[in-house]
Amino acid sequence: MKKGRSSLEFERPPVVEAAASVVGPKEGEGPFRGMFDQVETDPMAGKPTWEAAESFMQKEACRLALEKGGLEKEEIRYLFAGDLLGQLIATSFGVKELEIPLFGLYGACSTIGEALSLGAMTVAAGYGERVLAVASSHFATAEKQFRFPLGYGNQRPFSATWTVTGSGAFVLTDSSAVLKPRDRKGSGQAVITGITTGKIEDMGVKDSMNMGAAMAPAAYSVISRNLMDFQREERDYDRIITGDLGVVGRTVLLDFMRASGRELSEIHMDCGVEIYDREAQDTHAGGSGCGCAAVTLAAVILEKVRSGEWKRILFVPTGALLSTVSFNEGQTIPGIAHGVVMEHRDL
Repeated sequence: MKKGRSSLEFERPPVVEAAASVVGPKEGEGPFRGMFDQVETDPMAGKPTWEAAESFMQKEACRLALEKGGLEKEEIRYLFAGDLLGQLIATSFGVKELEIPLFGLYGACSTIGEALSLGAMTVAAGYGERVLAVASSHFATAEKQFRFPLGYGNQRPFSATWTVTGSGAFVLTDSSAVLKPRDRKGSGQAVITGITTGKIEDMGVKDSMNMGAAMAPAAYSVISRNLMDFQREERDYDRIITGDLGVVGRTVLLDFMRASGRELSEIHMDCGVEIYDREAQDTHAGGSGCGCAAVTLAAVILEKVRSGEWKRILFVPTGALLSTVSFNEGQTIPGIAHGVVMEHRDL
Protein backbone atom coordinates (compact mmCIF):
# COMPACT_ATOMS: atom_id res chain seq x y z
CA MET A 1 0.00 0.00 0.00
CA LYS A 2 2.96 2.36 0.39
CA LYS A 3 3.70 4.58 -2.60
CA GLY A 4 6.88 6.61 -2.64
CA ARG A 5 7.82 8.65 0.41
CA SER A 6 4.51 10.16 1.47
CA SER A 7 1.60 8.27 -0.09
CA LEU A 8 -0.60 5.21 0.30
CA GLU A 9 -2.63 3.36 -2.32
CA PHE A 10 -5.53 1.34 -0.92
CA GLU A 11 -6.03 -2.23 -2.12
CA ARG A 12 -9.67 -2.05 -0.98
CA PRO A 13 -10.62 1.60 -1.46
CA PRO A 14 -13.08 2.93 1.12
CA VAL A 15 -16.35 4.22 -0.32
CA VAL A 16 -17.74 7.68 0.45
CA GLU A 17 -21.12 6.23 1.30
CA ALA A 18 -22.86 9.46 2.26
CA ALA A 19 -22.07 13.15 2.71
CA ALA A 20 -23.83 16.28 3.90
CA SER A 21 -23.26 20.03 3.91
CA VAL A 22 -24.65 22.74 6.19
CA VAL A 23 -23.82 26.39 5.48
CA GLY A 24 -24.67 29.92 6.53
CA PRO A 25 -26.68 32.49 4.60
CA LYS A 26 -23.74 34.05 2.70
CA GLU A 27 -22.65 30.68 1.34
CA GLY A 28 -26.24 29.82 0.47
CA GLU A 29 -26.43 32.95 -1.70
CA GLY A 30 -23.23 32.17 -3.63
CA PRO A 31 -22.60 30.28 -6.89
CA PHE A 32 -23.43 26.92 -5.25
CA ARG A 33 -26.87 28.03 -4.08
CA GLY A 34 -29.35 25.17 -4.15
CA MET A 35 -26.61 22.52 -3.89
CA PHE A 36 -26.14 22.48 -0.12
CA ASP A 37 -28.20 20.14 2.03
CA GLN A 38 -29.10 22.81 4.58
CA VAL A 39 -28.75 26.59 4.58
CA GLU A 40 -29.12 28.42 7.87
CA THR A 41 -30.85 31.76 7.30
CA ASP A 42 -29.48 33.02 10.61
CA PRO A 43 -25.65 32.93 10.93
CA MET A 44 -26.14 32.34 14.65
CA ALA A 45 -28.49 29.42 13.92
CA GLY A 46 -30.72 30.58 16.76
CA LYS A 47 -27.94 30.04 19.32
CA PRO A 48 -26.66 32.51 21.94
CA THR A 49 -23.05 32.59 20.65
CA TRP A 50 -21.18 32.23 17.36
CA GLU A 51 -19.31 29.24 18.74
CA ALA A 52 -22.55 27.46 19.67
CA ALA A 53 -23.81 28.11 16.14
CA GLU A 54 -20.74 26.44 14.65
CA SER A 55 -21.17 23.46 16.96
CA PHE A 56 -24.79 23.17 15.87
CA MET A 57 -23.81 23.16 12.19
CA GLN A 58 -21.26 20.42 12.78
CA LYS A 59 -23.82 18.29 14.61
CA GLU A 60 -26.38 18.88 11.85
CA ALA A 61 -23.90 17.89 9.13
CA CYS A 62 -23.22 14.60 10.93
CA ARG A 63 -26.93 13.97 11.46
CA LEU A 64 -27.75 14.62 7.82
CA ALA A 65 -24.91 12.43 6.54
CA LEU A 66 -26.17 9.54 8.66
CA GLU A 67 -29.75 10.17 7.56
CA LYS A 68 -28.81 10.27 3.88
CA GLY A 69 -26.93 7.00 4.28
CA GLY A 70 -29.84 5.36 6.11
CA LEU A 71 -27.52 4.78 9.06
CA GLU A 72 -27.70 4.96 12.85
CA LYS A 73 -24.92 6.55 14.88
CA GLU A 74 -24.24 3.17 16.51
CA GLU A 75 -23.02 1.90 13.13
CA ILE A 76 -20.10 4.37 13.14
CA ARG A 77 -16.89 3.03 14.69
CA TYR A 78 -14.88 6.24 14.89
CA LEU A 79 -15.38 9.96 14.37
CA PHE A 80 -12.55 12.12 12.96
CA ALA A 81 -13.41 15.79 13.44
CA GLY A 82 -11.94 19.25 13.82
CA ASP A 83 -12.35 23.01 13.53
CA LEU A 84 -10.31 26.22 13.81
CA LEU A 85 -11.03 27.14 17.42
CA GLY A 86 -8.80 26.75 20.47
CA GLN A 87 -9.07 23.28 22.03
CA LEU A 88 -11.48 22.32 19.20
CA ILE A 89 -14.48 23.64 21.11
CA ALA A 90 -16.77 23.68 18.07
CA THR A 91 -16.16 19.96 17.72
CA SER A 92 -16.25 18.92 21.37
CA PHE A 93 -19.54 20.70 22.02
CA GLY A 94 -20.92 19.85 18.59
CA VAL A 95 -20.53 16.07 18.43
CA LYS A 96 -20.62 15.05 22.08
CA GLU A 97 -24.27 13.98 21.82
CA LEU A 98 -23.38 11.48 19.08
CA GLU A 99 -21.40 9.44 21.63
CA ILE A 100 -19.04 8.11 18.94
CA PRO A 101 -15.37 7.45 19.80
CA LEU A 102 -13.60 10.63 18.72
CA PHE A 103 -10.26 11.61 17.29
CA GLY A 104 -10.09 15.41 17.51
CA LEU A 105 -7.96 16.88 14.72
CA TYR A 106 -6.31 20.20 13.97
CA GLY A 107 -4.86 20.88 10.56
CA ALA A 108 -6.26 24.41 10.24
CA CYS A 109 -8.13 24.70 6.93
CA SER A 110 -6.69 21.34 5.78
CA THR A 111 -8.55 19.48 8.55
CA ILE A 112 -11.08 17.73 6.30
CA GLY A 113 -8.18 16.35 4.23
CA GLU A 114 -6.58 15.02 7.41
CA ALA A 115 -9.90 13.56 8.60
CA LEU A 116 -10.59 11.82 5.29
CA SER A 117 -7.03 10.50 5.15
CA LEU A 118 -7.09 9.01 8.65
CA GLY A 119 -10.63 7.74 8.18
CA ALA A 120 -9.70 6.03 4.91
CA MET A 121 -6.64 4.44 6.52
CA THR A 122 -8.78 3.14 9.37
CA VAL A 123 -11.40 1.58 7.09
CA ALA A 124 -8.86 0.18 4.63
CA ALA A 125 -6.91 -1.45 7.47
CA GLY A 126 -10.03 -3.10 8.84
CA TYR A 127 -10.13 -1.18 12.12
CA GLY A 128 -13.65 0.03 11.50
CA GLU A 129 -16.34 -0.84 8.98
CA ARG A 130 -17.65 2.73 8.97
CA VAL A 131 -16.17 6.03 10.14
CA LEU A 132 -17.36 9.63 10.03
CA ALA A 133 -15.14 12.55 8.96
CA VAL A 134 -16.30 16.12 9.64
CA ALA A 135 -14.91 19.66 9.79
CA SER A 136 -16.42 23.09 10.37
CA SER A 137 -15.63 26.79 10.47
CA HIS A 138 -17.54 30.02 11.02
CA PHE A 139 -16.70 33.51 9.82
CA ALA A 140 -17.51 35.18 13.12
CA THR A 141 -15.74 32.68 15.38
CA ALA A 142 -12.59 32.84 13.26
CA GLU A 143 -12.58 36.64 13.11
CA LYS A 144 -13.13 36.78 16.87
CA GLN A 145 -10.25 34.41 17.60
CA PHE A 146 -7.66 35.28 14.96
CA ARG A 147 -8.28 38.87 13.86
CA PHE A 148 -10.57 41.60 15.21
CA PRO A 149 -13.97 41.70 16.92
CA LEU A 150 -16.71 42.15 14.32
CA GLY A 151 -17.88 45.33 16.00
CA TYR A 152 -14.49 46.93 15.36
CA GLY A 153 -15.29 47.15 11.63
CA ASN A 154 -11.67 46.91 10.47
CA GLN A 155 -10.85 47.32 6.79
CA ARG A 156 -9.74 44.10 5.13
CA PRO A 157 -7.01 44.10 2.45
CA PHE A 158 -7.75 42.57 -0.96
CA SER A 159 -5.46 39.62 -0.17
CA ALA A 160 -7.71 38.57 2.73
CA THR A 161 -10.07 35.61 2.43
CA TRP A 162 -13.50 35.18 3.98
CA THR A 163 -13.87 32.28 6.42
CA VAL A 164 -16.70 30.01 5.26
CA THR A 165 -19.54 29.43 7.69
CA GLY A 166 -20.41 25.78 7.34
CA SER A 167 -19.69 22.15 8.02
CA GLY A 168 -19.24 19.08 5.82
CA ALA A 169 -19.53 15.46 6.99
CA PHE A 170 -18.66 12.20 5.22
CA VAL A 171 -19.34 8.53 5.97
CA LEU A 172 -16.47 6.32 4.80
CA THR A 173 -17.33 2.64 4.51
CA ASP A 174 -15.75 -0.67 3.63
CA SER A 175 -16.83 -1.52 0.08
CA SER A 176 -18.38 -4.83 1.19
CA ALA A 177 -20.76 -3.04 3.56
CA VAL A 178 -22.06 -0.22 1.38
CA LEU A 179 -25.77 0.44 1.28
CA LYS A 180 -27.30 2.60 -1.43
CA PRO A 181 -28.57 5.80 0.23
CA ARG A 182 -32.21 6.65 -0.29
CA ASP A 183 -31.50 9.89 -2.13
CA ARG A 184 -28.65 8.69 -4.35
CA LYS A 185 -29.03 9.50 -8.03
CA GLY A 186 -27.30 7.52 -10.76
CA SER A 187 -25.32 4.30 -10.51
CA GLY A 188 -21.85 5.43 -9.43
CA GLN A 189 -19.96 5.87 -6.23
CA ALA A 190 -16.85 7.75 -5.12
CA VAL A 191 -14.00 5.82 -3.55
CA ILE A 192 -10.78 6.98 -1.93
CA THR A 193 -8.02 5.12 -3.74
CA GLY A 194 -5.03 6.86 -2.17
CA ILE A 195 -3.69 9.65 -0.01
CA THR A 196 -0.60 11.85 0.12
CA THR A 197 0.25 13.23 3.54
CA GLY A 198 1.78 16.68 3.62
CA LYS A 199 4.61 18.08 5.68
CA ILE A 200 4.96 21.54 7.12
CA GLU A 201 6.18 24.13 4.60
CA ASP A 202 7.35 27.57 5.69
CA MET A 203 8.60 30.22 3.27
CA GLY A 204 8.63 33.04 5.80
CA VAL A 205 5.23 34.62 5.16
CA LYS A 206 4.10 36.70 8.18
CA ASP A 207 1.02 38.48 6.81
CA SER A 208 -2.04 36.97 8.52
CA MET A 209 -4.23 38.76 5.97
CA ASN A 210 -2.66 36.79 3.13
CA MET A 211 -3.36 33.16 3.96
CA GLY A 212 -3.17 32.14 0.30
CA ALA A 213 0.52 33.02 0.04
CA ALA A 214 1.27 31.14 3.27
CA MET A 215 -0.54 27.96 2.15
CA ALA A 216 0.43 27.79 -1.54
CA PRO A 217 3.87 26.21 -0.90
CA ALA A 218 2.22 23.37 1.01
CA ALA A 219 -0.21 22.74 -1.86
CA TYR A 220 2.67 22.74 -4.33
CA SER A 221 4.60 20.28 -2.18
CA VAL A 222 1.72 17.79 -1.84
CA ILE A 223 0.67 17.94 -5.49
CA SER A 224 4.27 17.45 -6.65
CA ARG A 225 4.83 14.60 -4.20
CA ASN A 226 1.56 12.91 -5.22
CA LEU A 227 2.50 12.97 -8.90
CA MET A 228 5.94 11.62 -8.07
CA ASP A 229 4.78 8.89 -5.65
CA PHE A 230 2.05 7.60 -7.98
CA GLN A 231 4.14 8.12 -11.13
CA ARG A 232 1.41 10.22 -12.71
CA GLU A 233 1.17 13.31 -14.85
CA GLU A 234 -1.15 16.18 -14.05
CA ARG A 235 -3.45 15.13 -16.90
CA ASP A 236 -4.06 11.79 -15.16
CA TYR A 237 -6.48 13.79 -13.00
CA ASP A 238 -9.68 15.36 -14.32
CA ARG A 239 -9.30 17.98 -11.61
CA ILE A 240 -6.68 18.92 -9.05
CA ILE A 241 -8.65 20.76 -6.40
CA THR A 242 -7.19 22.89 -3.63
CA GLY A 243 -9.31 23.90 -0.69
CA ASP A 244 -8.55 27.38 0.53
CA LEU A 245 -5.95 29.27 -1.49
CA GLY A 246 -8.20 31.96 -2.89
CA VAL A 247 -7.17 34.12 -5.84
CA VAL A 248 -3.75 35.11 -4.47
CA GLY A 249 -2.76 31.61 -3.36
CA ARG A 250 -3.99 30.05 -6.60
CA THR A 251 -1.78 32.42 -8.61
CA VAL A 252 1.24 31.52 -6.47
CA LEU A 253 0.54 27.78 -6.81
CA LEU A 254 0.20 27.92 -10.58
CA ASP A 255 3.43 29.91 -10.84
CA PHE A 256 5.25 27.34 -8.69
CA MET A 257 3.93 24.47 -10.82
CA ARG A 258 4.93 26.20 -14.09
CA ALA A 259 8.42 26.74 -12.74
CA SER A 260 8.66 22.98 -12.20
CA GLY A 261 7.44 22.25 -15.73
CA ARG A 262 3.80 21.46 -14.96
CA GLU A 263 0.77 23.41 -16.19
CA LEU A 264 -2.32 23.10 -13.98
CA SER A 265 -4.39 26.09 -15.05
CA GLU A 266 -6.91 24.15 -17.15
CA ILE A 267 -7.54 21.40 -14.58
CA HIS A 268 -7.06 23.29 -11.33
CA MET A 269 -9.99 24.34 -9.15
CA ASP A 270 -9.89 26.08 -5.79
CA CYS A 271 -12.87 25.80 -3.47
CA GLY A 272 -12.15 29.23 -2.01
CA VAL A 273 -12.31 30.83 -5.46
CA GLU A 274 -15.52 29.04 -6.45
CA ILE A 275 -17.69 29.22 -3.34
CA TYR A 276 -18.34 32.98 -3.47
CA ASP A 277 -19.09 35.55 -6.14
CA ARG A 278 -16.17 37.81 -5.28
CA GLU A 279 -17.65 40.97 -6.78
CA ALA A 280 -21.27 40.57 -5.72
CA GLN A 281 -20.45 39.22 -2.26
CA ASP A 282 -17.36 41.34 -1.49
CA THR A 283 -15.12 38.51 -0.28
CA HIS A 284 -11.89 39.94 -1.70
CA ALA A 285 -9.55 36.98 -2.38
CA GLY A 286 -12.25 34.32 -1.88
CA GLY A 287 -13.08 31.79 0.82
CA SER A 288 -11.13 29.77 3.38
CA GLY A 289 -11.69 27.91 6.66
CA CYS A 290 -12.16 24.23 7.54
CA GLY A 291 -15.69 24.39 6.18
CA CYS A 292 -14.68 25.75 2.76
CA ALA A 293 -13.25 22.56 1.24
CA ALA A 294 -15.59 20.35 3.30
CA VAL A 295 -18.88 21.82 2.10
CA THR A 296 -17.67 22.19 -1.49
CA LEU A 297 -16.65 18.54 -1.59
CA ALA A 298 -19.94 17.40 -0.08
CA ALA A 299 -22.22 19.62 -2.16
CA VAL A 300 -20.48 19.89 -5.53
CA ILE A 301 -17.38 17.79 -6.11
CA LEU A 302 -18.61 14.45 -4.81
CA GLU A 303 -21.56 14.26 -7.19
CA LYS A 304 -19.32 14.92 -10.19
CA VAL A 305 -17.17 11.95 -9.16
CA ARG A 306 -20.15 9.72 -8.45
CA SER A 307 -21.72 10.51 -11.79
CA GLY A 308 -18.50 9.79 -13.65
CA GLU A 309 -18.17 13.32 -15.03
CA TRP A 310 -14.82 13.31 -13.22
CA LYS A 311 -13.17 9.88 -13.17
CA ARG A 312 -10.29 10.80 -10.88
CA ILE A 313 -9.53 13.88 -8.81
CA LEU A 314 -6.85 14.98 -6.37
CA PHE A 315 -8.44 16.87 -3.47
CA VAL A 316 -5.93 19.04 -1.55
CA PRO A 317 -7.25 21.11 1.38
CA THR A 318 -4.62 23.52 2.71
CA GLY A 319 -4.07 25.01 6.15
CA ALA A 320 -2.17 27.91 7.72
CA LEU A 321 -0.72 26.84 11.06
CA LEU A 322 -0.79 30.03 13.08
CA SER A 323 -2.32 31.13 16.35
CA THR A 324 -2.82 34.49 17.98
CA VAL A 325 0.17 33.68 20.21
CA SER A 326 2.56 32.82 17.37
CA PHE A 327 1.42 35.79 15.28
CA ASN A 328 1.76 38.29 18.14
CA GLU A 329 5.24 36.94 18.87
CA GLY A 330 6.29 37.69 15.29
CA GLN A 331 6.48 34.09 14.09
CA THR A 332 6.06 33.07 10.47
CA ILE A 333 2.94 31.25 9.21
CA PRO A 334 3.75 27.62 8.31
CA GLY A 335 1.42 25.80 5.95
CA ILE A 336 0.32 22.20 5.50
CA ALA A 337 -1.80 20.32 2.98
CA HIS A 338 -3.17 16.80 2.64
CA GLY A 339 -3.99 15.08 -0.65
CA VAL A 340 -6.90 12.66 -1.13
CA VAL A 341 -7.23 10.74 -4.41
CA MET A 342 -10.89 10.10 -5.21
CA GLU A 343 -12.13 8.02 -8.15
CA HIS A 344 -15.38 6.97 -9.78
CA ARG A 345 -16.53 3.37 -9.47
CA ASP A 346 -19.68 1.75 -10.86
CA LEU A 347 -22.05 0.28 -8.29
